[in-house]
Amino acid sequence: MWKTYEAASPDVVHAAVLRARKAQSAWAAKPLAERAACIERFRKLLLQRRDDVISVIQRETGKPRVEALTEVLGGLNFARFNCREAPKLLKTQAYRAATFAMIRKTVRVTYEPYGVIALITPWNYPFLLSSGVLLPALISGNAVLLKPSEYTPGTGVMLGELMAEAGLPEGVLTVLPGDGTTGAALINESLDKVFFIGSGATGRKIAIDCAERMIPCVLELGGSDPAIVLADADLDYAALGIAWGRCINAGQTCVAPKRVFVEGAVYDKFVEKLVARINQLRVGSGDVEVGPLIRESQAAALRQQFNDAVFRGARSLTQPPANLSGNANVFLPIVLLDVAADSKVLCEETFGPLLPVVRVRDADEAVQRANESSYGLSASVWATDITRALAVAARLQAGSVMINDSVFVAGMADVPYGGVKASGMGRSHGTAGLLECVQTKTYVIDPWAHWRQAYWYGYSPKMTAGMDDYAVFEHGSGILRRLISGLRAVKALYFGRD
Repeated sequence: MWKTYEAASPDVVHAAVLRARKAQSAWAAKPLAERAACIERFRKLLLQRRDDVISVIQRETGKPRVEALTEVLGGLNFARFNCREAPKLLKTQAYRAATFAMIRKTVRVTYEPYGVIALITPWNYPFLLSSGVLLPALISGNAVLLKPSEYTPGTGVMLGELMAEAGLPEGVLTVLPGDGTTGAALINESLDKVFFIGSGATGRKIAIDCAERMIPCVLELGGSDPAIVLADADLDYAALGIAWGRCINAGQTCVAPKRVFVEGAVYDKFVEKLVARINQLRVGSGDVEVGPLIRESQAAALRQQFNDAVFRGARSLTQPPANLSGNANVFLPIVLLDVAADSKVLCEETFGPLLPVVRVRDADEAVQRANESSYGLSASVWATDITRALAVAARLQAGSVMINDSVFVAGMADVPYGGVKASGMGRSHGTAGLLECVQTKTYVIDPWAHWRQAYWYGYSPKMTAGMDDYAVFEHGSGILRRLISGLRAVKALYFGRD
């Protein structure tokens, strides 16, 4: 046992929400430049303290050091992106109304924070996924209650400590360690928006609860991402990229390629190259490429999916070990062939290095099979002909598609991230993620306080005729006809009424 944290009780959660509500108004009142300066200080501290953060991530997740470092790099990028983009994106817009009838009005659009936001994050990328939502929420003026996974509370706590050291006012961010009971207590509080990253079952419950109380939510609920290998792909490149994408973080990645569809002409060669790459991976604990799963039950779930596939006729080129290197959480990467369409490994999310590879006739069948899933988080297409790859990608039902790469879309600070179908709703990261943290407020200003509007009472046949003339002026054809209709409209609406 490394360290223990006391789970936040419902009373602790309630008190934290009250503090957040009180602190948020003062935080939102600060100039955006001042809030951005705080995030910039956090970025510099994170770079200085990266070894400490990496060590905590490694200790809690078991992932290789380079993968923990990638999470820190993501946090650094999120901080820099939001500091650069928020001042431009969230500045007040002012313009003249577009239609001729409204030309006397000016429009002003502002962006205001929601208020108090709940952020519930998972264990697989505890620093990356938390910072990707936390930083835009804070810079836009919200207060945040962060509930990290019970498996990675230390990472969440350290994130909070770094923000406090950067000068974030007390109460603006509160980290609430705990399990599902803490999360449920948080969701039941008076919140202004919820961001949840986790399982589909929990996400649906949160969506229902939020809908009943008219609280907006953003949900990222995992996926079963397809990878399509076209006949013209560089097979060595595709095999290495898919092996990495499937096995990074021990396969516990929402956007990992989890189902591979390969055009028949290159299927056998691709499988040979993929298996060769997989067999080269160092698996176990410590200085390895594929570390242990987060818990033993996760390995048991993968064995169940493996056994189901084999029962339905699949064959594997390796066997899942009961124990490797004395660690029951370690799962040897497996490539499955001849997988039945109704196998769990093709229909469910597989959160570990278990990869079915399916032969298809052509790209049309690959797209059809890929879209059969209820998930739609991300996908990848592997090809030399980028034009064809993009045409295939356009037909895939997914929130994002990578061409000749995978996974990294979830860590790109400037790229909107999120899914369709059962993979959730809303977006994080990029400008879309920043806009998820604010509400637009519109002001329509008419300075002519003594000149009544043409569309006000009283109604009359003359007014109706004038409005009809105006419609022709705005949307009709023929310059002369429109001009005459416009003059009639002005006369009838402004000078022909009592």
